[in-house]
Amino acid sequence: MEWFKGLLQISGAMAIGSMLVATASAQQSKPNILFILADNIGYGDVGVYGGGELRGSPTPRIDQLARESLRLTQYLVEPSCTPSRAALMTGRYSIRSGLSLVAVAGSTFSLPDKEITMAEMLHAAGYATAIFGKWHLGSQTYSQPQYQGFDEFYGIPPGDTWDAFGMIRQGHQTKTVDVPLDKGPQIVEAKRGETLAVVKPYTEEVRREIDWELVDRGVDFMTRQKTAGKPFFLYLPISRTHFPNLPSKRFEGASRIGQFGDSLMEGDAIVGTLLDALNDLDLARDTIVVFASDNGPDGPGARTFGGDMPDVGTTGPYRGALGDISEGAIRTVAIVRWPERIKPRSSYAMFSIMDFFPTFAQLAGGKVPDDRPFDGIDQGDLLLGDDDGGNRESLLTFVGFELVAVRWKQFRAYFVDVAPGRSGFGGATLMGGIGTSAAPMNGYPKVFNIEADPQEEHNIGEMYNWVLGPLLKVVEEYKASVEQSPNPPAANMTRF
Repeated sequence: MEWFKGLLQISGAMAIGSMLVATASAQQSKPNILFILADNIGYGDVGVYGGGELRGSPTPRIDQLARESLRLTQYLVEPSCTPSRAALMTGRYSIRSGLSLVAVAGSTFSLPDKEITMAEMLHAAGYATAIFGKWHLGSQTYSQPQYQGFDEFYGIPPGDTWDAFGMIRQGHQTKTVDVPLDKGPQIVEAKRGETLAVVKPYTEEVRREIDWELVDRGVDFMTRQKTAGKPFFLYLPISRTHFPNLPSKRFEGASRIGQFGDSLMEGDAIVGTLLDALNDLDLARDTIVVFASDNGPDGPGARTFGGDMPDVGTTGPYRGALGDISEGAIRTVAIVRWPERIKPRSSYAMFSIMDFFPTFAQLAGGKVPDDRPFDGIDQGDLLLGDDDGGNRESLLTFVGFELVAVRWKQFRAYFVDVAPGRSGFGGATLMGGIGTSAAPMNGYPKVFNIEADPQEEHNIGEMYNWVLGPLLKVVEEYKASVEQSPNPPAANMTRF
């Protein structure tokens, strides 16, 4: 019988070994990716970043997500929505794809066909891909998401933003155009390689409820991919908190600060609903969840749409707003969760919106393009806790055809002045990425220590002139890359 006991022991060991191999295999499988991109949420809006309840609009679900995640406190983007979305999708500065201004109706700005998007990279790595919401990278057919790596698209017109529905009302008010509903902005959808199909007019009523349509489609997409046993990339660029903030009926009056607060709280509920769906589908453990904003909040120029309170967010300790080139425009919120893989904590490591592309490529087994300048940096070691310092120490900022600023560590240098009304120290305003040209300097950049002076009030360029060396080195490296691989014509609507 001893030989039989030995056989049982060997069989048991083999069974345990098989279980361990199976477990290890499951842990090494490709993670799902749910990327929730909020719109115009400022650094100081969400509870865990100093807002929430303190400004009359609590965000309990996002705050809870942050406690389970890596919370980035030096997450840097581009000054406005089209540039940031281009940087996210391509892993490159927006000027490299000619998208360094906000795409507006009538402009020719469009994501070039030759660009390789995050969706294309992940699709090639075996992922099902979907975008539900706002694309805003151009209306040309080759630029539309169903031709840029996505299997499914549903949302507002791919060249438009959330306030597009207002053109019909504004046309009536000014007696300039009389556009019937079926000829105005439309909700559209398409599968990979298909022509856009019109679903319904994009009206004020649709604007109020659109995010819940996106949530329903997102949950359905995740459910289908779980059934199919396929990893997924679900990109949900939601409307909250883009002007005009029109909450759904159930969130009207939810906050203490009017439409903006109501919309922020609705965005919080949207995030909570998606997280609950992951739990219900038993997918939370295998899914990287990102909640981030595309840029800073609308500034004083934003007007209410029938409300009494300002429809604006807050940049917290930093100066500026959407479309400015100061810290408050490009520094916002970002939270990354991957249970059992990403340790919950706060990190001050510098992280660009461009860094998601190479980081996801490394985690998902994808390929980063090697035939063009690539500005994103793989931050996998930061996410997984192997290097809390991160791999980035500099970032350039562009508006239209101009290189306007550079960050190196905690120092920020400006090559153009910024408006006194918006950012406090002379020059022209860059409102929403669509405004006036920037005012020239006298040959020397202005330099600010963001840590010591978050409001950017004290130019230390003369005292800290040694900082110009590393700051300008970043510029020279970029210039060298452009000599090797020239950019397309930069976005421009003022010089012809």
